[in-house]
Amino acid sequence: MPLETLVRTLSSTRPITESASHLRGFFATKFTEYELLHQHVDNGKLFYRYPMIQYKIIDGTPTVIGINEGAEVLKEIYDQYDKITLGGNTYEIVERGVTLRKEEFGILDRFISYRFVTPWLALNQKNYERYFKSGQIEQLDLLKRTLTGNILSMAKGLDYAVTSQIRLDIEMLRHTPCRVKGIGMLGSMCEFMVNFAIPDFLGVGKSVSRGFGVVMRVAVGD
Repeated sequence: MPLETLVRTLSSTRPITESASHLRGFFATKFTEYELLHQHVDNGKLFYRYPMIQYKIIDGTPTVIGINEGAEVLKEIYDQYDKITLGGNTYEIVERGVTLRKEEFGILDRFISYRFVTPWLALNQKNYERYFKSGQIEQLDLLKRTLTGNILSMAKGLDYAVTSQIRLDIEMLRHTPCRVKGIGMLGSMCEFMVNFAIPDFLGVGKSVSRGFGVVMRVAVGD
Protein backbone atom coordinates (compact mmCIF):
# COMPACT_ATOMS: atom_id res chain seq x y z
CA MET A 1 0.00 0.00 0.00
CA PRO A 2 1.48 3.39 -0.92
CA LEU A 3 1.67 6.11 1.74
CA GLU A 4 2.28 9.77 1.04
CA THR A 5 4.67 11.27 3.58
CA LEU A 6 5.83 14.85 3.96
CA VAL A 7 8.85 15.43 6.20
CA ARG A 8 9.50 19.00 7.41
CA THR A 9 12.81 19.92 9.06
CA LEU A 10 13.40 23.30 10.71
CA SER A 11 16.72 25.06 11.31
CA SER A 12 17.22 28.06 13.58
CA THR A 13 19.96 30.59 14.27
CA ARG A 14 20.88 28.75 17.49
CA PRO A 15 20.74 25.17 18.78
CA ILE A 16 17.31 23.87 19.78
CA THR A 17 17.40 21.87 23.01
CA GLU A 18 13.70 21.36 23.77
CA SER A 19 11.81 18.10 23.30
CA ALA A 20 9.43 16.84 20.63
CA SER A 21 6.59 17.41 23.12
CA HIS A 22 7.40 21.13 23.08
CA LEU A 23 7.36 21.05 19.27
CA ARG A 24 3.96 19.33 19.32
CA GLY A 25 2.69 21.95 21.79
CA PHE A 26 3.71 24.83 19.52
CA PHE A 27 1.84 23.51 16.48
CA ALA A 28 -1.17 22.34 18.52
CA THR A 29 -1.65 25.79 20.07
CA LYS A 30 -0.88 27.90 17.02
CA PHE A 31 -3.10 25.96 14.61
CA THR A 32 -5.99 24.83 16.80
CA GLU A 33 -8.32 24.52 13.79
CA TYR A 34 -6.44 21.44 12.53
CA GLU A 35 -7.43 18.42 14.64
CA LEU A 36 -4.66 16.28 13.14
CA LEU A 37 -2.04 18.58 14.68
CA HIS A 38 -3.21 18.06 18.25
CA GLN A 39 -5.37 14.87 18.24
CA HIS A 40 -8.27 16.57 20.06
CA VAL A 41 -11.87 16.85 18.89
CA ASP A 42 -14.20 19.81 19.57
CA ASN A 43 -15.06 18.71 23.11
CA GLY A 44 -11.37 18.67 24.04
CA LYS A 45 -11.15 14.89 24.28
CA LEU A 46 -8.34 12.94 22.65
CA PHE A 47 -9.17 10.69 19.73
CA TYR A 48 -7.15 7.53 19.76
CA ARG A 49 -5.74 6.50 16.42
CA TYR A 50 -2.35 6.28 14.82
CA PRO A 51 -1.20 9.94 14.52
CA MET A 52 -1.21 11.31 10.97
CA ILE A 53 1.15 14.09 12.13
CA GLN A 54 4.14 13.25 14.32
CA TYR A 55 6.78 15.44 15.94
CA LYS A 56 10.44 14.49 16.37
CA ILE A 57 13.74 15.94 17.48
CA ILE A 58 16.37 14.00 15.56
CA ASP A 59 20.01 14.87 16.19
CA GLY A 60 18.87 18.28 17.44
CA THR A 61 16.73 19.01 14.36
CA PRO A 62 13.00 19.68 14.85
CA THR A 63 11.18 17.40 12.41
CA VAL A 64 7.48 17.08 11.64
CA ILE A 65 6.10 14.28 9.48
CA GLY A 66 2.65 14.23 7.91
CA ILE A 67 1.11 11.02 6.55
CA ASN A 68 -1.59 11.09 3.85
CA GLU A 69 -4.12 13.69 5.07
CA GLY A 70 -1.52 14.85 7.60
CA ALA A 71 0.80 15.69 4.71
CA GLU A 72 -1.93 17.92 3.24
CA VAL A 73 -2.23 19.83 6.52
CA LEU A 74 1.52 20.48 6.61
CA LYS A 75 1.34 21.80 3.05
CA GLU A 76 -1.41 24.24 4.07
CA ILE A 77 0.55 25.74 7.00
CA TYR A 78 3.93 25.65 5.27
CA ASP A 79 4.55 29.43 5.26
CA GLN A 80 2.37 30.50 8.19
CA TYR A 81 5.16 30.78 10.78
CA ASP A 82 8.66 32.28 10.82
CA LYS A 83 9.38 31.56 14.48
CA ILE A 84 8.64 28.72 16.87
CA THR A 85 8.30 29.02 20.64
CA LEU A 86 9.37 25.95 22.60
CA GLY A 87 9.38 25.83 26.37
CA GLY A 88 9.42 29.63 26.64
CA ASN A 89 12.27 30.05 24.15
CA THR A 90 11.61 31.59 20.74
CA TYR A 91 13.64 30.46 17.73
CA GLU A 92 13.80 32.18 14.37
CA ILE A 93 13.43 29.72 11.50
CA VAL A 94 16.12 30.36 8.89
CA GLU A 95 15.79 27.20 6.82
CA ARG A 96 12.95 24.77 6.06
CA GLY A 97 13.57 21.37 4.55
CA VAL A 98 10.73 19.56 2.78
CA THR A 99 10.71 16.00 1.47
CA LEU A 100 7.54 14.67 -0.14
CA ARG A 101 7.44 10.98 -1.02
CA LYS A 102 5.12 8.14 -1.90
CA GLU A 103 6.48 5.02 -0.25
CA GLU A 104 5.39 1.42 0.12
CA PHE A 105 3.91 0.25 3.41
CA GLY A 106 3.07 -3.32 4.31
CA ILE A 107 4.04 -7.00 4.12
CA LEU A 108 6.99 -7.96 1.92
CA ASP A 109 8.46 -11.20 0.63
CA ARG A 110 11.89 -10.13 1.92
CA PHE A 111 13.42 -8.69 5.08
CA ILE A 112 14.45 -5.05 5.60
CA SER A 113 16.68 -3.83 8.43
CA TYR A 114 15.66 -0.81 10.50
CA ARG A 115 16.98 0.96 13.56
CA PHE A 116 15.28 3.10 16.18
CA VAL A 117 16.76 6.60 16.14
CA THR A 118 14.70 7.71 19.16
CA PRO A 119 13.77 5.49 22.14
CA TRP A 120 11.13 2.84 21.54
CA LEU A 121 8.74 2.50 24.50
CA ALA A 122 8.56 -1.28 24.56
CA LEU A 123 8.31 -1.61 28.35
CA ASN A 124 5.33 -0.45 30.38
CA GLN A 125 4.10 -0.94 33.95
CA LYS A 126 2.63 -4.33 33.06
CA ASN A 127 5.68 -5.93 31.46
CA TYR A 128 8.59 -4.01 33.04
CA GLU A 129 8.95 -6.22 36.12
CA ARG A 130 8.36 -9.43 34.16
CA TYR A 131 11.00 -8.40 31.63
CA PHE A 132 13.77 -7.88 34.18
CA LYS A 133 12.89 -11.07 36.05
CA SER A 134 13.20 -13.12 32.85
CA GLY A 135 16.21 -14.67 31.17
CA GLN A 136 17.73 -13.30 27.98
CA ILE A 137 15.74 -15.55 25.64
CA GLU A 138 12.45 -14.70 27.36
CA GLN A 139 13.31 -10.99 27.29
CA LEU A 140 13.96 -11.08 23.56
CA ASP A 141 10.76 -13.02 22.96
CA LEU A 142 8.75 -10.41 24.91
CA LEU A 143 10.28 -7.58 22.88
CA LYS A 144 9.61 -9.38 19.60
CA ARG A 145 5.96 -9.93 20.54
CA THR A 146 5.66 -6.28 21.59
CA LEU A 147 7.21 -5.00 18.35
CA THR A 148 4.98 -7.28 16.27
CA GLY A 149 1.94 -5.93 18.12
CA ASN A 150 3.12 -2.34 17.60
CA ILE A 151 3.46 -2.89 13.84
CA LEU A 152 0.00 -4.50 13.70
CA SER A 153 -1.48 -1.52 15.58
CA MET A 154 0.25 0.92 13.22
CA ALA A 155 -1.09 -1.01 10.22
CA LYS A 156 -4.63 -0.96 11.61
CA GLY A 157 -4.39 2.80 12.24
CA LEU A 158 -3.35 3.30 8.64
CA ASP A 159 -6.19 1.09 7.30
CA TYR A 160 -3.86 -1.61 6.08
CA ALA A 161 -5.01 -5.22 6.46
CA VAL A 162 -2.15 -7.57 7.41
CA THR A 163 -2.95 -10.83 5.64
CA SER A 164 0.38 -12.65 6.19
CA GLN A 165 2.50 -13.37 9.24
CA ILE A 166 4.88 -10.66 10.41
CA ARG A 167 8.32 -12.20 10.97
CA LEU A 168 11.03 -10.23 12.70
CA ASP A 169 14.22 -10.42 14.71
CA ILE A 170 15.80 -7.90 17.10
CA GLU A 171 19.51 -7.24 17.56
CA MET A 172 21.96 -4.70 18.99
CA LEU A 173 19.66 -3.95 21.94
CA ARG A 174 20.33 -1.40 24.67
CA HIS A 175 18.10 0.51 27.08
CA THR A 176 18.09 4.23 27.75
CA PRO A 177 16.22 6.36 30.33
CA CYS A 178 13.69 8.87 28.98
CA ARG A 179 10.76 10.97 30.18
CA VAL A 180 7.19 10.83 28.89
CA LYS A 181 4.83 13.57 30.12
CA GLY A 182 7.26 14.16 32.99
CA ILE A 183 7.35 10.50 34.05
CA GLY A 184 10.63 8.58 33.97
CA MET A 185 10.57 5.51 31.73
CA LEU A 186 13.03 3.11 30.16
CA GLY A 187 13.24 3.25 26.38
CA SER A 188 14.85 0.70 24.09
CA MET A 189 17.25 1.32 21.21
CA CYS A 190 17.84 -1.51 18.79
CA GLU A 191 18.03 -2.66 15.22
CA PHE A 192 15.52 -5.12 13.82
CA MET A 193 14.78 -7.03 10.65
CA VAL A 194 11.20 -7.51 9.49
CA ASN A 195 9.27 -8.56 6.39
CA PHE A 196 7.37 -5.28 6.45
CA ALA A 197 7.97 -1.98 4.62
CA ILE A 198 7.95 1.07 6.93
CA PRO A 199 8.74 4.53 5.52
CA ASP A 200 11.56 6.41 7.23
CA PHE A 201 10.61 8.68 10.17
CA LEU A 202 7.39 6.83 11.02
CA GLY A 203 6.97 6.11 14.72
CA VAL A 204 6.33 2.64 16.12
CA GLY A 205 4.85 1.94 19.56
CA LYS A 206 3.64 4.33 22.26
CA SER A 207 3.81 8.16 22.20
CA VAL A 208 4.88 8.33 18.55
CA SER A 209 3.29 11.79 18.16
CA ARG A 210 5.79 13.00 20.79
CA GLY A 211 8.81 11.65 18.95
CA PHE A 212 9.29 8.18 20.41
CA GLY A 213 9.93 5.03 18.37
CA VAL A 214 11.19 6.72 15.18
CA VAL A 215 12.49 4.14 12.70
CA MET A 216 14.96 4.56 9.86
CA ARG A 217 16.01 2.00 7.29
CA VAL A 218 19.57 0.72 7.76
CA ALA A 219 21.51 1.38 4.58
CA VAL A 220 23.62 -1.43 3.17
CA GLY A 221 27.14 -1.03 4.52
CA ASP A 222 26.10 0.80 7.74
